[in-house]
Amino acid sequence: MLKGFRDFILRGNVMDLAVAVVIGAAFTAIVNALVTDVVNPLIAALVHKPNFSALILEVHGGKILYGDFFNAIISFLLIAAVVYFVFMLPINALLKKFQPTKVAPPTTHPCPECLADIPLGARRCSHCGQPVQPAAAA
Repeated sequence: MLKGFRDFILRGNVMDLAVAVVIGAAFTAIVNALVTDVVNPLIAALVHKPNFSALILEVHGGKILYGDFFNAIISFLLIAAVVYFVFMLPINALLKKFQPTKVAPPTTHPCPECLADIPLGARRCSHCGQPVQPAAAA
């Protein structure tokens, strides 16, 4: 029983997930600091408020903190942009470089009469009705 638990914990995907959670938590702190200390003051200078959290809508005695919602949206967009530009673009470029895409064999050929694409095994064109020789599959 303990051997099975040890094998489960030491599997690659469990360890990768644990590392991702720890790095994600640290990354969240960095992005929150960036949003709070850099982006919010720049944008707040445009709307003449010291912080988005100061934007509050009062309705019948209740408070809607839409400024905090704006802060969360900005944080999300910054995280998504960093993940895309710092991680996804370089990884996709490396994968494309080292694993070139395979070209699929053609499944159609042009009709000699009307030049419409027809399946390789067709004996008659579905567009013009002319008889054609079935093409050999590549």
